[in-house]
Amino acid sequence: MSKDKPLRKTSGNRLTAMMQVRNESGRYLEQVLEELSGFVDDIVIVDDASTDGTARLCHSFAKVTKLVTLEGSLFNREWELRRTLWELAVSTDPDWLLSVDADEFYEEEAKREMRRLIDQDAYDSVAFRLHDFWGGTTHYREDEHWNIHMKHTRTLVRYLPQFYYFTPQMNHHVPRLPLSYAVLPSFFAELRVKHYGWALPPEALRQKYERYMALDPEGKWGSLEQYRSILDDNPNLVEWQDRQEHERPE
Repeated sequence: MSKDKPLRKTSGNRLTAMMQVRNESGRYLEQVLEELSGFVDDIVIVDDASTDGTARLCHSFAKVTKLVTLEGSLFNREWELRRTLWELAVSTDPDWLLSVDADEFYEEEAKREMRRLIDQDAYDSVAFRLHDFWGGTTHYREDEHWNIHMKHTRTLVRYLPQFYYFTPQMNHHVPRLPLSYAVLPSFFAELRVKHYGWALPPEALRQKYERYMALDPEGKWGSLEQYRSILDDNPNLVEWQDRQEHERPE
């Protein structure tokens, strides 16, 4: 870091999106990259040894300034994949980093608020409400096993070059950003993110269930009850409602 660069800037911050992908060319990746290109400055991607056209699709977007394709997949060693992405992202000397999955979409209000969220010196991370859409893109799931939207998930962080960053060595369900941010000032935003990772037909949901059980048969990294709930015949679904003008969060 330059000696003249302040630790926390209140204006002129660059926003870098960071993403890990694998065989995403036929799903939501193109739409996600289009949306990100409208409100971030740069996009950094680690391609986890895709065998389709994922890398070519990523290269087609001008905002993708760094893309590394791994020769062998780290899917079964997720903590190494997260660490690889983090190291690539911070090598760009970023101001702020937005961790995005290849099937996540920020609501319009969240995109409009991004610059205000990063051009300040009061907090170093921002957490949003993530909604797990289920079976399609109109409803999200809400029950005892699927309620992440009732909490906040940290996805936007200021990069502090001299800070110590820690990622736990877990093979599955690894936090998307270093746990070290938990001790820094955070802002909990009432802004929402739509996660389409479960917006799948029944057969695809079963395949995800089988993959989870193969990766974590003893529930070491997650909940076996939650894994089994993927196969529920009648999950509780709530229709997504876009905010009206008068419903904007403070």
